[in-house]
Amino acid sequence: MGAEQSPKIVIVDDSPIRAAILKEGLREAGYTDVVHISEMQSLLARIYAFDPDIILIDLENPSRDVLEQMFQVSRAVRRPVAMFVDQSDAASIQASVDAGVSAYIVDGFRKERIRPVLDLCVSRFNAFAKLQDELDRTKSALEERKVIERAKGILMKLKGLTEDEAYVLLRSTAMREKKKIGEIAQSILTASELLK
Repeated sequence: MGAEQSPKIVIVDDSPIRAAILKEGLREAGYTDVVHISEMQSLLARIYAFDPDIILIDLENPSRDVLEQMFQVSRAVRRPVAMFVDQSDAASIQASVDAGVSAYIVDGFRKERIRPVLDLCVSRFNAFAKLQDELDRTKSALEERKVIERAKGILMKLKGLTEDEAYVLLRSTAMREKKKIGEIAQSILTASELLK
Protein backbone atom coordinates (compact mmCIF):
# COMPACT_ATOMS: atom_id res chain seq x y z
CA MET A 1 0.00 0.00 0.00
CA GLY A 2 1.84 3.10 -1.18
CA ALA A 3 1.44 6.44 0.59
CA GLU A 4 -0.04 7.97 -2.55
CA GLN A 5 -3.02 5.63 -2.44
CA SER A 6 -5.41 5.87 0.45
CA PRO A 7 -6.38 2.48 1.87
CA LYS A 8 -10.02 1.46 1.44
CA ILE A 9 -11.73 1.67 4.78
CA VAL A 10 -15.16 0.37 5.74
CA ILE A 11 -16.90 1.79 8.79
CA VAL A 12 -19.46 -0.50 10.38
CA ASP A 13 -21.70 1.64 12.57
CA ASP A 14 -25.45 1.73 13.05
CA SER A 15 -25.32 5.39 14.09
CA PRO A 16 -25.07 7.79 11.14
CA ILE A 17 -23.93 10.65 13.40
CA ARG A 18 -21.07 8.67 14.91
CA ALA A 19 -20.10 7.38 11.49
CA ALA A 20 -20.02 10.94 10.12
CA ILE A 21 -17.68 12.02 12.93
CA LEU A 22 -15.48 9.03 12.22
CA LYS A 23 -15.46 9.75 8.50
CA GLU A 24 -14.50 13.35 9.18
CA GLY A 25 -11.69 12.20 11.48
CA LEU A 26 -10.46 9.82 8.81
CA ARG A 27 -10.51 12.53 6.17
CA GLU A 28 -8.51 14.87 8.41
CA ALA A 29 -6.00 12.06 8.94
CA GLY A 30 -5.66 11.70 5.17
CA TYR A 31 -7.90 8.69 4.57
CA THR A 32 -10.19 9.53 1.67
CA ASP A 33 -11.55 6.19 0.48
CA VAL A 34 -14.15 5.49 3.17
CA VAL A 35 -17.46 3.63 2.96
CA HIS A 36 -20.04 3.50 5.75
CA ILE A 37 -22.22 0.44 6.33
CA SER A 38 -25.08 1.06 8.73
CA GLU A 39 -27.19 -1.98 7.93
CA MET A 40 -26.16 -5.02 9.96
CA GLN A 41 -28.13 -7.45 7.79
CA SER A 42 -25.84 -9.59 5.58
CA LEU A 43 -22.89 -7.61 6.84
CA LEU A 44 -20.26 -10.07 5.60
CA ALA A 45 -21.55 -9.98 2.04
CA ARG A 46 -21.48 -6.18 2.07
CA ILE A 47 -17.92 -6.10 3.40
CA TYR A 48 -16.80 -8.64 0.79
CA ALA A 49 -18.39 -6.51 -1.92
CA PHE A 50 -16.24 -3.50 -0.92
CA ASP A 51 -13.14 -5.60 -0.21
CA PRO A 52 -11.65 -3.00 2.15
CA ASP A 53 -8.05 -2.79 3.38
CA ILE A 54 -9.14 -1.92 6.92
CA ILE A 55 -12.41 -2.37 8.80
CA LEU A 56 -13.48 -0.04 11.58
CA ILE A 57 -16.28 -1.27 13.79
CA ASP A 58 -17.80 1.39 16.01
CA LEU A 59 -20.21 0.12 18.66
CA GLU A 60 -21.69 2.21 21.40
CA ASN A 61 -22.72 -0.39 23.92
CA PRO A 62 -22.64 -3.69 22.10
CA SER A 63 -24.77 -6.63 23.13
CA ARG A 64 -23.24 -10.10 23.19
CA ASP A 65 -25.01 -10.97 19.92
CA VAL A 66 -23.70 -7.92 18.10
CA LEU A 67 -20.18 -8.58 19.38
CA GLU A 68 -20.40 -12.21 18.32
CA GLN A 69 -21.47 -11.13 14.83
CA MET A 70 -18.56 -8.66 14.64
CA PHE A 71 -16.12 -11.35 15.74
CA GLN A 72 -17.43 -13.63 13.01
CA VAL A 73 -16.78 -10.86 10.51
CA SER A 74 -13.30 -10.38 11.89
CA ARG A 75 -12.54 -14.11 11.63
CA ALA A 76 -13.89 -14.39 8.11
CA VAL A 77 -12.41 -11.39 6.31
CA ARG A 78 -8.70 -11.63 7.17
CA ARG A 79 -8.26 -7.89 7.18
CA PRO A 80 -7.10 -5.51 9.90
CA VAL A 81 -10.08 -4.78 12.15
CA ALA A 82 -10.23 -1.96 14.69
CA MET A 83 -13.13 -2.10 17.07
CA PHE A 84 -14.23 0.96 19.02
CA VAL A 85 -16.54 0.41 21.97
CA ASP A 86 -17.67 2.78 24.68
CA GLN A 87 -17.56 0.22 27.44
CA SER A 88 -16.45 -3.29 27.79
CA ASP A 89 -15.59 -6.17 30.07
CA ALA A 90 -12.58 -8.43 30.12
CA ALA A 91 -14.47 -11.31 28.46
CA SER A 92 -15.37 -9.21 25.40
CA ILE A 93 -11.80 -8.06 25.04
CA GLN A 94 -10.54 -11.64 25.29
CA ALA A 95 -13.12 -12.80 22.76
CA SER A 96 -12.12 -10.02 20.37
CA VAL A 97 -8.46 -11.00 20.57
CA ASP A 98 -9.37 -14.64 19.91
CA ALA A 99 -11.41 -13.51 16.93
CA GLY A 100 -8.44 -11.67 15.47
CA VAL A 101 -9.49 -8.09 16.10
CA SER A 102 -6.25 -6.16 15.63
CA ALA A 103 -7.04 -3.18 17.84
CA TYR A 104 -9.72 -2.94 20.51
CA ILE A 105 -10.29 0.56 21.78
CA VAL A 106 -12.42 1.11 24.86
CA ASP A 107 -13.94 4.56 25.58
CA GLY A 108 -14.97 4.98 22.01
CA PHE A 109 -13.51 7.10 19.37
CA ARG A 110 -11.61 10.37 19.43
CA LYS A 111 -10.55 12.03 16.21
CA GLU A 112 -6.96 12.77 17.14
CA ARG A 113 -6.27 9.11 17.91
CA ILE A 114 -7.33 7.79 14.55
CA ARG A 115 -4.01 7.67 12.73
CA PRO A 116 -1.99 6.03 15.52
CA VAL A 117 -4.83 3.56 16.11
CA LEU A 118 -4.99 2.58 12.43
CA ASP A 119 -1.21 2.28 12.19
CA LEU A 120 -1.21 0.05 15.25
CA CYS A 121 -4.10 -1.96 13.87
CA VAL A 122 -2.39 -2.61 10.54
CA SER A 123 1.00 -3.42 12.03
CA ARG A 124 -0.51 -5.84 14.55
CA PHE A 125 -2.56 -7.45 11.82
CA ASN A 126 0.51 -7.86 9.60
CA ALA A 127 2.51 -9.38 12.44
CA PHE A 128 -0.33 -11.80 13.13
CA ALA A 129 -0.76 -12.67 9.45
CA LYS A 130 2.98 -13.35 9.17
CA LEU A 131 2.85 -15.74 12.13
CA GLN A 132 -0.16 -17.46 10.61
CA ASP A 133 1.69 -17.88 7.30
CA GLU A 134 4.75 -19.31 9.03
CA LEU A 135 2.52 -21.73 10.90
CA ASP A 136 0.80 -22.85 7.69
CA ARG A 137 4.16 -23.26 5.95
CA THR A 138 5.58 -25.32 8.82
CA LYS A 139 2.46 -27.50 8.79
CA SER A 140 2.70 -28.18 5.07
CA ALA A 141 6.46 -28.86 5.32
CA LEU A 142 5.70 -31.43 8.02
CA GLU A 143 2.98 -33.01 5.90
CA GLU A 144 5.38 -33.17 2.95
CA ARG A 145 8.05 -34.81 5.09
CA LYS A 146 5.57 -37.50 6.16
CA VAL A 147 4.62 -38.15 2.53
CA ILE A 148 8.29 -38.46 1.52
CA GLU A 149 8.98 -40.87 4.43
CA ARG A 150 6.07 -43.08 3.38
CA ALA A 151 7.11 -43.02 -0.30
CA LYS A 152 10.66 -44.03 0.69
CA GLY A 153 9.21 -46.94 2.66
CA ILE A 154 7.22 -48.11 -0.37
CA LEU A 155 10.28 -47.91 -2.66
CA MET A 156 12.45 -49.75 -0.14
CA LYS A 157 9.92 -52.57 0.07
CA LEU A 158 9.14 -52.81 -3.66
CA LYS A 159 12.66 -52.36 -5.02
CA GLY A 160 14.72 -53.66 -2.12
CA LEU A 161 16.51 -50.29 -1.74
CA THR A 162 18.18 -48.76 1.31
CA GLU A 163 16.67 -45.59 2.70
CA ASP A 164 19.40 -43.47 1.09
CA GLU A 165 18.93 -45.13 -2.30
CA ALA A 166 15.18 -44.60 -2.09
CA TYR A 167 15.73 -40.90 -1.39
CA VAL A 168 18.23 -40.55 -4.23
CA LEU A 169 15.73 -42.19 -6.59
CA LEU A 170 13.01 -39.78 -5.46
CA ARG A 171 15.32 -36.82 -5.88
CA SER A 172 16.62 -37.77 -9.31
CA THR A 173 13.09 -38.47 -10.55
CA ALA A 174 11.95 -35.09 -9.24
CA MET A 175 14.82 -33.36 -11.05
CA ARG A 176 14.15 -35.22 -14.25
CA GLU A 177 10.43 -34.43 -14.14
CA LYS A 178 11.11 -30.86 -12.98
CA LYS A 179 8.84 -31.42 -9.99
CA LYS A 180 9.23 -31.20 -6.24
CA ILE A 181 10.23 -34.31 -4.33
CA GLY A 182 6.98 -34.01 -2.38
CA GLU A 183 4.96 -34.23 -5.59
CA ILE A 184 6.80 -37.36 -6.77
CA ALA A 185 6.38 -38.91 -3.31
CA GLN A 186 2.66 -38.10 -3.37
CA SER A 187 2.22 -39.79 -6.76
CA ILE A 188 3.97 -42.90 -5.43
CA LEU A 189 1.53 -43.00 -2.50
CA THR A 190 -1.41 -42.51 -4.84
CA ALA A 191 -0.18 -45.25 -7.18
CA SER A 192 0.42 -47.69 -4.35
CA GLU A 193 -3.13 -47.09 -3.06
CA LEU A 194 -4.47 -47.91 -6.52
CA LEU A 195 -2.33 -51.01 -6.84
CA LYS A 196 -3.36 -52.52 -3.50
